Amino acid sequence: QVQLVESGGGLVQAGGSLTLSCAASRSIFSRNAMGWYRQAPGKQREWVATMTSGGTTNFADSIKGRFTISRDNAKNMVYLQMNSLKPEDTAVYYCNSVPVRGFSWGQGTQVTVSS
Repeated sequence: QVQLVESGGGLVQAGGSLTLSCAASRSIFSRNAMGWYRQAPGKQREWVATMTSGGTTNFADSIKGRFTISRDNAKNMVYLQMNSLKPEDTAVYYCNSVPVRGFSWGQGTQVTVSS
């Protein structure tokens, strides 16, 4: 069964940092680019960052230069290092394949940035 489990969220002041982690089932991780998405209150879920199995990365303009993505292929883990956080980064963050291929979403991890 495909599983995605996100962790590492929390409450942080503007300008602070957080690192999110995602544990993925081997079946999804080994064959796909992995990425992070987020959903802010009252808004649709949006893509944030991607990392292919070969290490190519891509970022949404809104977080470019502040967030980095990495993956540990041996552990089926993907990470999102978030620096210089802004209140507008407040959202529930999810990981999944990129593009989304029908794998069930995890519960996400809440990130709240206070001003």
